[in-house]
Amino acid sequence: MSTADHSTALRAAGLRVTAPRLATLEAVEELPHADADAVAQSVRSTLGTISRQAVYDILGALTEAEILRRVSVGGRSMLYEMHRHDNHHHLVCTRCGRLEDVPCAVGHAPCLTPQEDHGFEIEVAEVVYRGVCTCLL
Repeated sequence: MSTADHSTALRAAGLRVTAPRLATLEAVEELPHADADAVAQSVRSTLGTISRQAVYDILGALTEAEILRRVSVGGRSMLYEMHRHDNHHHLVCTRCGRLEDVPCAVGHAPCLTPQEDHGFEIEVAEVVYRGVCTCLL
């Protein structure tokens, strides 16, 4: 995405276009599945001084606005990626931690239908596949 696309996404979400928000979006685009500290380091390299808390606040606002998506694969910090609204899943290596996107398992979102929905209207199914990648070969 270009800076213009990021600006459009921010405006569409009702958020002001600011240099820290743009730098955060650029960092997440360049470093998919990065944790907040890696994003903050990238933003600092672009802007100079910005507090870690400011970056955390921006990540929270962008996630709430569904511009970014939080990814939790257990036992690790929250990771961030661009929210593509495609309901993809993740594959994680249990040895080296490599994380890859994988398409939806079957059909359309939410991809998986539980045997019992307990009265919920299911919106999203999040699947994490775990295995060992080629890191040990």
